[in-house]
Amino acid sequence: MIFFCNRKLGLDYVNLYMIHWPVSIKVDSSDNSIKIVKFEMKEIWEEMEKCCRMGLAKSIGVSNFSTTKLSALLQIATIQPAVNQVEMNVGWQQQKMLEYCKEKGIHVSAYSPLGSSWGSNAVMENSILNHIAGSLNKTIAQVALRWICEQGASMIVKSFNRERMRENLQVFDWKLRDEDGEKIKDIPQNRVVKGVEFDVEHKSVEELWDGEM
Repeated sequence: MIFFCNRKLGLDYVNLYMIHWPVSIKVDSSDNSIKIVKFEMKEIWEEMEKCCRMGLAKSIGVSNFSTTKLSALLQIATIQPAVNQVEMNVGWQQQKMLEYCKEKGIHVSAYSPLGSSWGSNAVMENSILNHIAGSLNKTIAQVALRWICEQGASMIVKSFNRERMRENLQVFDWKLRDEDGEKIKDIPQNRVVKGVEFDVEHKSVEELWDGEM
């Protein structure tokens, strides 16, 4: 697969090649239907490691792995994942994941840093963030993104608005106050991207995340 990806991109290699979900799918050639099948972690990761050794990818990583699945992966890996990309924002703070990855030397990359996936406005309409933003003369988005920076994570921010893109870049030359961080800790937590479409394999969302809900 990576050969085709790199060729389509016009590249000899990519800097990072990732497993999107700890789930495998199989396409039925008779009707092109998709079936969810068992995720063979060891075999799949061995193929990922081959990509590194062949020079097709500088680094390899994972996405949507729980700490339990990361632990299982580290037991079999000869090249450990450089990154775990997960949903992370002030409404789903991932403290357990951050601590685990810091201990293991795995970088955390945050998707949905503004909590906007699947139409959720829980972050952008949060009263605590609104108060902090007003007191610092910043936007709510800037406060939310700055918080992620201060956790040592990178983030994937999407916008088609030029002004918002400019504002999103203005989060590196100031800091949240200690009291801001304490208030953010009190924000109710809720995972938005639950992976309910994979219930067939895992029997439940809780099993997909190994209870880390």
